[in-house]
Amino acid sequence: MSYTMTIRLKTFRVRALLLATTCVITAIAASAAETVSLESLLNEMVATESIARWPSQEFTCKQASSYDRAKVAPDKPGWFANHDHTQYIRSEETDGRKEQVMMDADGAGAIVRFWLTAGGDKQGVIRVYLDGEKTPALTFTDFDLLKGDLKFGAPLAQAHPGYRPNFGGNNLYLPIPYAKHCKVTWEEKSKSARYYQINYRTYAPGTVVQTFALPQVEAASKLINEVNRKLNSPAPFTGGKVLSLNSELAAGAEAALELPAGANAVRGLELLLKTGDAKEVERTLRSLMVKLTFDGEETAWCPATDFFGSGVGINELRSWYRDVSTDGTMRCRWVMPYEKSATITLQNVGSQSVKASLHATTAPWKWDDRSMHFHAAWHYEAGLKTPPHRDWNFININGRGVYAGDSLAIYNPVATWYGEGDEKIWVDGESFPSHLGTGTEDYYNYSYAPKPVHQTPFANLVRMDQPMTQGWNVMSRTRQLDGIPFHQSFQFDMELISAKPTTLIYCATTYWYAFPGATSNLKPQPQEAKLPVPTLADAKAVAE
Repeated sequence: MSYTMTIRLKTFRVRALLLATTCVITAIAASAAETVSLESLLNEMVATESIARWPSQEFTCKQASSYDRAKVAPDKPGWFANHDHTQYIRSEETDGRKEQVMMDADGAGAIVRFWLTAGGDKQGVIRVYLDGEKTPALTFTDFDLLKGDLKFGAPLAQAHPGYRPNFGGNNLYLPIPYAKHCKVTWEEKSKSARYYQINYRTYAPGTVVQTFALPQVEAASKLINEVNRKLNSPAPFTGGKVLSLNSELAAGAEAALELPAGANAVRGLELLLKTGDAKEVERTLRSLMVKLTFDGEETAWCPATDFFGSGVGINELRSWYRDVSTDGTMRCRWVMPYEKSATITLQNVGSQSVKASLHATTAPWKWDDRSMHFHAAWHYEAGLKTPPHRDWNFININGRGVYAGDSLAIYNPVATWYGEGDEKIWVDGESFPSHLGTGTEDYYNYSYAPKPVHQTPFANLVRMDQPMTQGWNVMSRTRQLDGIPFHQSFQFDMELISAKPTTLIYCATTYWYAFPGATSNLKPQPQEAKLPVPTLADAKAVAE
């Protein structure tokens, strides 16, 4: 072999070795970047744009709960059974102690919301076992998420209104990832009603997950504090382009704001409405519609006050994606991408003129095969008598997307608790709902209702006209890590079960993201939007 050939061969081998080494390093770096961990999930929680793209690491979202096990199927007896506490998957003997299994999930995943409450003495131990280990990764020294191994504040660990050490409950939003398996158990040491809901992700096979361990919490303490700060005080988007529309809309009129052409995203909306008729202000505000059209598809049609989470009238709201101020200014930070074109239309379907001041902030967006359009829909129905018990439909969706939350405005003419009913969520044609709850207030992150108005980033009760829920009640839930992906279909029903006979008005606003072509069963309801809005005085007059 010649000297020249030897040099060329050595050079080729060196280059090949360098190329192989580079590929390995790149693969390791890519793998590290794609690893799901406590830190990655915390960062995802406060990344407002994350829910506007289909998950890069696909997952399902399901719920384990203490729902009444008599619920087997809609056509079977027991579908509206309401003994939704102290129900478990099974009992186990572990080291001589009896543990009740609350959750048992195979595969890589993460707990992303843990809600619970108790009706009295909480003595016992909650244990979280990860990846088949016999020693729990987390322990809570009572039926109480504020007691035990985790020591940090709200809103990642949030007490319910009326919470006491021996009564009531709390929520845990700190994500708990695991690589192979998760089991949550309860060891009872007293006697009381135990209610719980655990929302968890299960990732697609092959997803790399770093299993939670308690030292990670201390290592991530600065990030946890920063996430708590951001959730409590969401910052408006800075930069971008602000476009404005100021118009007085007569009855039946509409005005449109055209947004910049090309791939962009709405990063913030601000709307202030004024009307001269003080007696009809709630009706007039509800009669002003927000319509969104992205890339030629109308993706939202909703009364303005419902769209921003205020429900009926102007009610102060402080949440992760939406704010309503006492001066009437309504804001939202939902990220709304589009590929080519977008229009925001204000439509007055009422009989009174409305002055509207709208500001939209937009910024460039990289449109890709994971980008989705934002949707919002409104469903109104009056005359809902209960009993009989029934399932009331929030929405049915066909297509592929991610469910992101909802607001609910209820008019109750009777001074009685209306919300014993549970949420039932069916994904992609399931034979049984993968989310089956324990009560309406539990879905909205509080417990043992009625409770006064309260604010948290992911759930709010912003209006309650009377302490026993007579009149209007407005609540909201925002989903971030607990958003629900669906590939083909999504159905959300809520049971109507009240403590005493009543006749309700239900108004549900749903928010979701979806790929172009997705549809729902809800159509615009302009006639309902301009109906008179009953008051607490109306309810009391009927009762008398």
